[in-house]
Amino acid sequence: MQVDLLAGTAYGTAAMPLRQPTILVFDSGLGGLTVLAEMTRARPDARIVYAADDAGFPYGRLDEATLVGRVLSVMERLVERCHPDLVVIACNTASTLVLPALRARFSIPFVGTVPAIKPAAELTRSRLISVLATPGTVARDYTRDLIATYAGACHVTLVGSTRLAGLAEAALKGEAIDDAAVLAEIAPCFVASDGARTDVVTLSCTHYPLLIERMRRLAPWPVNWIDPAPAVARRVTQLLGPAMPLLAEAAGEAPAIFTSGAGISGPLRIALAGYGLTQITIEAIPLAN
Repeated sequence: MQVDLLAGTAYGTAAMPLRQPTILVFDSGLGGLTVLAEMTRARPDARIVYAADDAGFPYGRLDEATLVGRVLSVMERLVERCHPDLVVIACNTASTLVLPALRARFSIPFVGTVPAIKPAAELTRSRLISVLATPGTVARDYTRDLIATYAGACHVTLVGSTRLAGLAEAALKGEAIDDAAVLAEIAPCFVASDGARTDVVTLSCTHYPLLIERMRRLAPWPVNWIDPAPAVARRVTQLLGPAMPLLAEAAGEAPAIFTSGAGISGPLRIALAGYGLTQITIEAIPLAN
């Protein structure tokens, strides 16, 4: 099976005009901020728009058909509004399912975020690796195909966390979260067998790096944590071509679009400003019952 890891092996470098490119970074909630931060560093010349489908969060609760339909309908509105040159789907749950439908519907390139199985298999020494993800990502055939293709020589533990994305969002909003709750979610990642221990954990939900310092502190032993965001940023640069320094000063601050906005509080606005998101707007797209 040929696996498209980060979108776009079907795309060559885009023939970009000499103007400021627009990149849309899309997630169900706030996890895509980890990708946004890498994109901002990698592409200071770009106009970057962050879009959170918070009306649909968390995507893991939606069945597959509903999720595909939801992402397509929201993307229709966002593409019409933002006219992006490229879209980053900064959500593993959506990327492992919706990318083919998005590429069929739109002519612009889509870069997905999928479990970093290949780099985990290359990095491990113990041959014990764990995939920390949402239950939806863990259940996907796509994820299991990645394991079969790239990690056949490894013992891979799939950990479907039901609470970690919500805990990450709560922490970003300034809410207190219990260390014990975080530890309970990551503990199954740590496996000891025949004198070997897990040495690589791939963070296969973009929310999880928001808690990386806490997870490092709580981990039973040190491991390599793989954050896919840098690889996503590299893929975007491959598709758009090198950054154009002369346009960097014109990039300005990134606007943020929410499909609900119900959870936007004062502390969250402060946190968003830390990512350069001071222009917050609502594109109301309720989740159909």
